Amino acid sequence: MTTNRLEAFSDAVLAIAITIMVLELHPPEEPSLRGLWEETGVPLLAYVLSFVYLGIYWNNHHHVFQLVDRVNGTVLWANLHLLFWLSLVPFTTNWMAETNLERTPTVAYGVNLLAAGGAYYVLEIAIGRMPGSGARYHEAVGSDLKGIASMIAYLAGIALTFVAPWLAMVPFVAVAVMWLIPDRRIERFLDGEPSS
Repeated sequence: MTTNRLEAFSDAVLAIAITIMVLELHPPEEPSLRGLWEETGVPLLAYVLSFVYLGIYWNNHHHVFQLVDRVNGTVLWANLHLLFWLSLVPFTTNWMAETNLERTPTVAYGVNLLAAGGAYYVLEIAIGRMPGSGARYHEAVGSDLKGIASMIAYLAGIALTFVAPWLAMVPFVAVAVMWLIPDRRIERFLDGEPSS
C-alpha cells in the first residue's frame, strides 16, 4: 500500500484537532488587552502551546513519510494509535485551560503528551521494521535522543504538577522549544540520495 491515504487522513485529523482547539477560545467581552488577558489568557496560551505541539507532529510526520514508499497494516495501526492521542489534545488542552492549570487536568495534559510521544516512537519502530523503508529510515534518522529526552521531560512535568501545577509548563514548553529547532537529518539524507 502506498502512503497517500495514510498521509491525507493524518493531515485531516491534525487540521480538525487544531480547528476544534481554536473554536474553544472565546473573545473577551472587554475590548482591551487587560480583558484579553483576564478572560482568555490561560486558554490562549494553552492553545498556542498545543498548536505548536500539533504543528511539530505534523512536520515530523511529513518528514518521516518522505522516507517511506509503502506501508503495511502494522504501520497503519501505529499511525492510528498516534492519531488517537493527538485527537485528545483539544480535550486535554481545554480542560487544563478552563480550570486554570488545576492539578488533575494538567496531569491529564502531560499524560496526553507522554502518550503521543510514546505512540510516535511506536510508529517509528513500525516504520523501521518495514522492508526497504526501514533501512532508509534507520540510515537517515539513527537514534532518537530528542524523543527520549522529550519523554523524560513529560514525566518531569507530570511529577512537577504535584509541587505546583504551573511548574509543569516549564518542561512542557521546553520540549516544544527543543522540537522547534529544525531537525535536518531527513532533509540532508534525502538531499544526498541520488535522484531517480
